Amino acid sequence: MNDPLPTRRRPLLWLSLLVLVVLALAAGFGWREWQSRLAAQQQDEDARVQRWTALEQNMDALRRDQRAANQRLQDAAATNRILRDEMLGLSQRGALLEETVERLADTERHGAQALRLDEVELLLNQGEQRLAIAGDLDGARRAYALAAGTLQGIDDPAYLNLRQALVQERNALDALGPGPRQRLARELDVFISRLQALPHHVDNEGDAASPWWQRALSPLVRIQPSNGTLIAASERRSAEDALQIEVSLARAALERGDAQGFAQALRRLDTWLVRLWPDSPALRAQRRALADLGKAPLRPDMPELGSTLRQLQAMREGRQAP
Repeated sequence: MNDPLPTRRRPLLWLSLLVLVVLALAAGFGWREWQSRLAAQQQDEDARVQRWTALEQNMDALRRDQRAANQRLQDAAATNRILRDEMLGLSQRGALLEETVERLADTERHGAQALRLDEVELLLNQGEQRLAIAGDLDGARRAYALAAGTLQGIDDPAYLNLRQALVQERNALDALGPGPRQRLARELDVFISRLQALPHHVDNEGDAASPWWQRALSPLVRIQPSNGTLIAASERRSAEDALQIEVSLARAALERGDAQGFAQALRRLDTWLVRLWPDSPALRAQRRALADLGKAPLRPDMPELGSTLRQLQAMREGRQAP
């Protein structure tokens, strides 16, 4: 009775084994499939990482290229600025060259006429300086005469007014005569020569014009300035020598055109006059003449001086202006 039970259990055992085998196979296949998927995912992940790394490298390369391009642009801009500056410099040099060529082609400036105008301007300037600074009338007249002769050699009618102005200025120079210093020197010589005629003593008849109290006291007291006439012969000789020294100083100041020194020498001369000679009409006349000498100007008053030079300079500047 026990034999049928094992017989029925064997198919179930085989069926269980079969199911186990199938499950094992299914599990193995699933595991393999899952591993292959994991491997594929890992490969995809590695590929994405590689692509990302390559993309970052490309971005870095692009950034480097961009920086290099920016640097090249900056270098190009700097080069353009340098070229622009050089072009401006070339333009300026070209303008200077054109101006130089124009000046070289300008016959009025670099020809014989320009040389004569330069000579005329130089002579006029010298004449003006000799008269204004040194008071040399003769030297100024010679310089103006040379300028007039040079100006006559210029045929341009535009300088006709300049010739007329020069003629007027030369006429004004001639009208000054020998000049104030020569005239004052002659007057000083006349003044010195008249000093010898001054009286050394005066009569008391001249006291009639003095006040009554002075006439009443004249027998007892004679009122004279404290710096009255030197009486002693030795003192008078020394005073006359001092007077001659002051005359020499006045002449020297007159020769060099020193108005202040000339006036001071004349004032010292006046002091010696009242000490060497007593008061008299002749002495007062000499003192008035001496005062007039001190007030006279040493330099000529000539409003026309330099007018021709200024007109010539204005004409030349006007012709050279663009």
